[in-house]
Amino acid sequence: MKILVLYYSMTGNVYRMAQLVAEGVREAGADVDIKTVPELMPEEVIEGDEAIRKAKQAQAGVPVAEPEELADYDGIIVGTPTRFGNMASQMSNFWDQTGSLWMEGKLIDKPVGTFCSTASMHGGQETTLVANMLTFIHHGMVIVGMPYSLQELLTTQAGGTPYGPSHVSGYPPTAPITDEEAVICRALGKRVAEVAAKLAS
Repeated sequence: MKILVLYYSMTGNVYRMAQLVAEGVREAGADVDIKTVPELMPEEVIEGDEAIRKAKQAQAGVPVAEPEELADYDGIIVGTPTRFGNMASQMSNFWDQTGSLWMEGKLIDKPVGTFCSTASMHGGQETTLVANMLTFIHHGMVIVGMPYSLQELLTTQAGGTPYGPSHVSGYPPTAPITDEEAVICRALGKRVAEVAAKLAS
């Protein structure tokens, strides 16, 4: 199985989550690629904010995905920060370019999971994850969530939902990913890879 972890990260939190999700994919014995989407912020804005600039420098080696590449993977896991309870415009812009894949049905029955990060506990984690799923449903994809057999969903004091992993980054967004959040991230990666294998058998 070959799984894509597709993410956008402005300050580095979702990038760190993407790495954890990829670890879970590898635990399931699948291959994984981590890719980001094109940046839409002007360069002067990035250069004018130290936190954003450092985060972008840390991600400099991450390949930028092309929409048509989605058809080449057995499963996809999408990560984005929350923007007013929805996916970031950079990620939305990427999926807005998948119309040809939709018309050809290239993503039908492909398993997909999603994860996000917010500054505050009730900053729109669940609405973002569910809103992401609307796009995936239009593509006919198979939504993979997190079952409550994962005990960390019951014990987490920060992020983590049945709709997918999440992280509370704080403001400024520098809070480390908690142990429970990390477990849930890995669990999603592993589960998507396992579901992809079952669907392919």
